[in-house]
Amino acid sequence: MSEDLRTLTLRDWLENDLLLEVTAFRPASSDASFRRYFRITTPDAVLIAMDAPPATENLPAFIKVAGLLAATGLQVPTILGQNLEDGFLLLEDFGSQAFLDTVAKVGPEPYYPQALANLLSLQTHTDSRHFDLPRYDEALLKRELAIFNDWFVGQWLDIELPAAVMADLERVLISSALAQPVVCVHRDYHSRNLMVLADGTLGVLDFQDAVLGPITYDAVSLLRDCYITWPPEQIAHWLADYHQHLQQAGQLTASLAEFTRWFDLMGLQRHLKAIGIFTRLHLRDGKSGYLNDIPRTLGYVQAVTAAYPELAAFDQLLHSQLLPAYRQAAQRITA
Repeated sequence: MSEDLRTLTLRDWLENDLLLEVTAFRPASSDASFRRYFRITTPDAVLIAMDAPPATENLPAFIKVAGLLAATGLQVPTILGQNLEDGFLLLEDFGSQAFLDTVAKVGPEPYYPQALANLLSLQTHTDSRHFDLPRYDEALLKRELAIFNDWFVGQWLDIELPAAVMADLERVLISSALAQPVVCVHRDYHSRNLMVLADGTLGVLDFQDAVLGPITYDAVSLLRDCYITWPPEQIAHWLADYHQHLQQAGQLTASLAEFTRWFDLMGLQRHLKAIGIFTRLHLRDGKSGYLNDIPRTLGYVQAVTAAYPELAAFDQLLHSQLLPAYRQAAQRITA
């Protein structure tokens, strides 16, 4: 179904099935997926309509995870209507005050401590034994790392890295991830998926891919965000506080040094995956704006590979092959 036809079908569902008097219908946002969002106005309310094509998007997962997260105290949009056959949801509108825009203007306080407190609530109020979610297991971690090698290294840079070096990198990152306590992982807990609500609290979006996985994953997604950078000493302070709160909540026995190592290596896995996804969005989907986020994300990668001796072989390849080839590829696009 074409986008124009989907829009007509969505409006028909809103007006003829839900009997809404739609007085305004305009795009609200889109993201790196195939989902689209529309802000609709009725005489009584302003709401959000989600268009999520069933062929590519998993609406049942969104509905399920929304309930799980709401039960932990997180604020997620209330689902007001659903059409699973066509891939439509009617949602509560969280407004337009994005977390990213807010902290970029006024600074991180009190928003980052609040985001970490919400994450703590998620991780301490979700018993993984009773959460029927996919596992962030070895197979999924490998598939994600392959996105970097396939799209960024192979498709874009046209480089073939030594298999032994990539296997060693994979082993280090996956063993670290699987050594961590298992909690509910949002999987995209960052500044573009949080909203500052009218009362100053935070709303959470884009949670449908939640899994059970490593305890540091969401923390590194938030603190080493692909879309905004904070000083390393500030990140270290937030991480130490979060480590302390996890210990006090009985979720963690690891030392701060071990927790920091987990955090760093988990971040490396996530950032390599993100670079691959940004490249795929450019090459396959024509969404080239995400290329602007690769330099920041590569900066995180360089900081971690330089800090750990077990990553020395990959760090050498990064500086001798990948970074020079990336700079050339980026120049070709801007030329």
